[in-house]
Amino acid sequence: MWRYVLEKNWTQNLILIFFGLIMVYYWGFVFDFGYKFDWSVLYTVNETYGENLGFYLIKGLKLTVEISLWSSAFALLLGIVFGLGRLSSFKPYYYFSTVYVEFFRNTPLLVQLFFWYFALPQGLPESWRQFLFSQNYEFLSATLGLSIYTGAFMAEIIRAGIQSIPKGLLEAAYSSGLSYFQILRKIILPLAFRTIIPPLGSEFLNNMKNSSLAMVVGVPELCWQSQQIESLTFRGFEATTAATVIYLALSLTISGILNLINAKLQIIPKEKRTWQHKLAYTIFSPFDFIFQVLNRLGQLFSSKKNRLSPQASKTKLELFWYNLWLWTKKITVFCLKTVFILALSFLIYKAIMGIFHLNWTIIEKNIRYLLIWRFPSNEPGDFFWGLGGLAFSILMAVIAISVSFFIGLIVGIARTSKYRLFRIPALLYIELIRGNPLIMVIFWVYFFVPIFTKVYINVFWSATIALTIFTGAYLAEIVRGGIQNLPLGQFEAAYSTGLNYFQTMRKIVLPQALKQMIPAIVGQFIAIFKDTSLAYVIGVLELTFVAQSLNNRLMIYPFEIYTTVAFLYFICCYLMSIVAAKLENRLKTDTFRLQM
Repeated sequence: MWRYVLEKNWTQNLILIFFGLIMVYYWGFVFDFGYKFDWSVLYTVNETYGENLGFYLIKGLKLTVEISLWSSAFALLLGIVFGLGRLSSFKPYYYFSTVYVEFFRNTPLLVQLFFWYFALPQGLPESWRQFLFSQNYEFLSATLGLSIYTGAFMAEIIRAGIQSIPKGLLEAAYSSGLSYFQILRKIILPLAFRTIIPPLGSEFLNNMKNSSLAMVVGVPELCWQSQQIESLTFRGFEATTAATVIYLALSLTISGILNLINAKLQIIPKEKRTWQHKLAYTIFSPFDFIFQVLNRLGQLFSSKKNRLSPQASKTKLELFWYNLWLWTKKITVFCLKTVFILALSFLIYKAIMGIFHLNWTIIEKNIRYLLIWRFPSNEPGDFFWGLGGLAFSILMAVIAISVSFFIGLIVGIARTSKYRLFRIPALLYIELIRGNPLIMVIFWVYFFVPIFTKVYINVFWSATIALTIFTGAYLAEIVRGGIQNLPLGQFEAAYSTGLNYFQTMRKIVLPQALKQMIPAIVGQFIAIFKDTSLAYVIGVLELTFVAQSLNNRLMIYPFEIYTTVAFLYFICCYLMSIVAAKLENRLKTDTFRLQM
């Protein structure tokens, strides 16, 4: 009887509304925050400063959008260049692309931003340095860092998208007489982009959220402006809530646009198109017209160009010009390869000379601090006996990984449930957390959880809890994807044998789904370890904070400090990525490698 009633949607909706009202009543009227809310700080003129501080958030939003757009455009360009490089048969190009992707994917964005802002100018002549800082170098360095970091991830997405195309298409294209660039433009990239739009869209979204880290190099974007309002008015709850809502709205907007693009690219019969497909076709119809015009112009140009083909040539003069064009193309390709090899050799030479001229004494004297800080220490007030640096980062990551895995498993299963009572709260948790940058989650846990719980939390535990909550939301989506990827017949067969829901999940579904999820889960664990660097913003003595402290004390050795820190992060992340790659190779069924 009760089970039958609880299965009804209206019953579940009433229960959710009831619990929602209880929470609103308790947090709104019963619980004593010890804090008087004043939301007018966001929309009225402040008497002390004579300004409407709410406009600070609008200015920050504008700068966030600018950084996101510029860095996304450059990242996509880098992703295409190095993604193709990862498939190239020209070995110098392939190895250079591989080094770029592996290094920048396996070092934290925060460390890269510090390097571009603090270390790079120190290696330039004084006149160049002054010119850079006179040209809003904070914005330039943040955009450069975001572009290079995101471009490494996009390169891997593009590589995977191209490799997902059947090998026979490439062979058929070459056999039809098409050139490399014609195959790339007309066959490979159009097909690949249909496959990579969803993951590429996720990277655009991540890039927008990662723009919040620009605050560490002095860019007054949205996150920076919210903290500025807090420092001026001591109204951190109001300012952080407003920034959170803006980030969430921006994330949902980007997700909506990407979903429309994905719907537009799907090949679906007209009678099976949903309202989303119809809306996408309506919105993008002007672009279809533009592409048709460009395609027509391209066909006209190609028809003229094809007159120089051997089949169409009727005179020796036309054949001469055709052969001349072929030789010119070969010479041009040879020259470009030669220039690339020379430029790469020069870059390698400068890198080796730069490493050779590093002050290794500074690294030797401070490597212990970077690894374990002052451990073991018995001084009063030292947390974890003075532990810090890389060991602290690893400890945070291990705790966050251990706990977030179970959170992700439970929430992911709830996300796939047919009961709204479980599915809707799981969906709200996932979307709310994934719609905001990690740095905002850290601020929420550090500043406001003690207000709700009336318990002081050490900065280490604040950052670890934030990492756990944040990672749990991403793991929940991985679990959901793994479960929904299984054929529906698996569930039906399990139920037909008499197994209940929990037995089906434990014995049938999860063992198969986890096999598919392992590479993505390991990748998320790598992201957790890199994200420990963000604990720097609240003063946790992890590796990045220790490095910044040493840099502030030594002042003139940023190259030595940040190069060492990047190397330490890279070693740890690269070892985990090797494990992920081996698991992926072991679990995949398709083993050929497409070469362009």
